[in-house]
Parts: sequence; C-alpha cells; structure tokens
Amino acid sequence: MPARRRKPSRSKLALRWLGVAVLLAVAFAYVQPLRAYRDARAEVSKRRSELVVLEREASALARRVQRVDDDQFVEREARRLGFVRPGERLFIVKGIERWRDPQGQGRAEAPIR
Repeated sequence: MPARRRKPSRSKLALRWLGVAVLLAVAFAYVQPLRAYRDARAEVSKRRSELVVLEREASALARRVQRVDDDQFVEREARRLGFVRPGERLFIVKGIERWRDPQGQGRAEAPIR
C-alpha cells in the first residue's frame, strides 16, 4: 500500500508563500540597479569612443596650429585668398575652365593630325 501524503499545515504553507514573496521582492529590487549599471556601462563605452575621436581632432588641430606658425604657410594661404604683397601686381585670369580639358587633367593639348 502506498503511503498517504499528509497535507502541510497552514502555517508551513503560509511560510512557503511568504518565502516566495520575499524572494520575488528581492529579485524585483535588483532589477532597477542592474538596468542602471548596464546603461551606465553603455554610456561609458560611448563616451570613451567619443573621447578617442576628440583626441584625434585635438592632435590634428595642434598640428595645424604648428603649421600656422610657419611664414610660408601664412603666405600661401594669403595668396590663396587673393592677397598680394605691397608693390606686386594682381592679375586675374578668366576662362581657365575652357583651357583645361573636361577630365581636369590640366592643359588641353592640340589634337595630333
């Protein structure tokens, strides 16, 4: 004959359910801090990648500042903007686009016959 199972008492049943409820409350309490931790890690990773990009830009700008200190660079940029030295003559050449070939390879040459 199989042994008959006894039903647990109401107090033991209530303790079991109370234990389950406590475990669920603890698990629920950990959800928000874990989400915040995960989000913070993602934000740190994103900021680190931004920092790498900004450091590259800063080094490029530092190199540019060093070039600006060079007199030849300043003169080249001034001439590119159309400035001339005192006593020099400024010549404006028009029609350069027609002079160059359509591919932009320089001067158009006369066809060979």
